[in-house]
Amino acid sequence: MSLRVSHHLLLCATASKAACCNPDIGKASWTRLKAMVKELDLEDVERPQGVVLRSKVDCLRICSDGPILLIWPDGIWYGGVTPERTESIVREHVFGGQPIEDWIIRRTPFK
Repeated sequence: MSLRVSHHLLLCATASKAACCNPDIGKASWTRLKAMVKELDLEDVERPQGVVLRSKVDCLRICSDGPILLIWPDGIWYGGVTPERTESIVREHVFGGQPIEDWIIRRTPFK
């Protein structure tokens, strides 16, 4: 059985040498991201669109405006990702398909 993946969310939130953000905000954003993926049942392997994977990463090489959330395959990078923004991004972009333009700091499409 192959696993269909709709999105992979990479959150640079708890870097060992945090230059981009306050590690406490990063940790809270990661906690909220995990909860949102679970709450919206985005890890269900039977989900027609595919599962949503999430990874906490040490560094995405943007040393400001953090925490940073990269959404693959869209290639959209969000900056200043607080727990509240995390909820909006997951609901509106990942679940609803509508990126939040005001929070995007970079675009690098992979498609």
